[in-house]
Amino acid sequence: MIIKEINVNNYLTKSNLPASDYVINPYMGCPHGCKYCYASFMKRFTGHTEDWGTFVDIKKCDKQISLKRISKKNVFLSSVTDCYNPLEEKYKLTRNILEQLVASDCYLSISTKSKLILRDIDLLKQIKNLSVSMSINTLDEDFRKDMDNASTIKERLDALKKLHNNGIYTVLFMSPIFPYITEWKEIIEKSKDFIDEYWFENLNLRGSYKTYILNYIKEKYANYYDKYVDIYIKNNKDYWIDLSNKINDYCNKANINYINYFYHDKLVKAKKEN
Repeated sequence: MIIKEINVNNYLTKSNLPASDYVINPYMGCPHGCKYCYASFMKRFTGHTEDWGTFVDIKKCDKQISLKRISKKNVFLSSVTDCYNPLEEKYKLTRNILEQLVASDCYLSISTKSKLILRDIDLLKQIKNLSVSMSINTLDEDFRKDMDNASTIKERLDALKKLHNNGIYTVLFMSPIFPYITEWKEIIEKSKDFIDEYWFENLNLRGSYKTYILNYIKEKYANYYDKYVDIYIKNNKDYWIDLSNKINDYCNKANINYINYFYHDKLVKAKKEN
């Protein structure tokens, strides 16, 4: 792992994400090394030539976050890294940021794949408008190991349960959903007693990791390979349309609070137009 400390002028960045006004990314890069990580595109802007998952920049900032600037705004921590990646245990950048945000009236959303978030439960309980999302897209630990180096599925579910039991709004971010592999109903049934909201996002394949994922499916899930070709090479949208309808129907009938982000690109475009 190539680790470098850098200085930045401000942690706040204006966001084009559909549900965020600002994002905060305390790190650049991520040791989790998720094989499907869309954030690998950030290398174009930072000059990194290393493989995604092999480098992390520690972003140090002396300037305090402007609470006035983010007042009543939606703030997302983090969009292109995991703010609770293993290096956070040493550098505590995220904890420092939370200490500043305790006095804020922003609407803060934290996303992670790490049980390390439980370290800061004392601060999280003090933040007024908070939701914590944990990314889970499988119950199969072997598949998880093939895809990322983050906390185990059990550790993520246990973390969500503990957060919920401490009065923190919990979100299970089912992302990315792998066609024919992600057991979306089983994940809901296993977690619904301690999840306040579900987010669903489909697997988008683009850039350098598209070939990797397709080759992985061909090797490990050969029975699905032709279906993946239909979806990701021939661009057939029928599978996603059908699955989106099934998820919507299931959640509506079960009175499950959820957001469907299947049409993420359309949501981003609509935000820009507005």
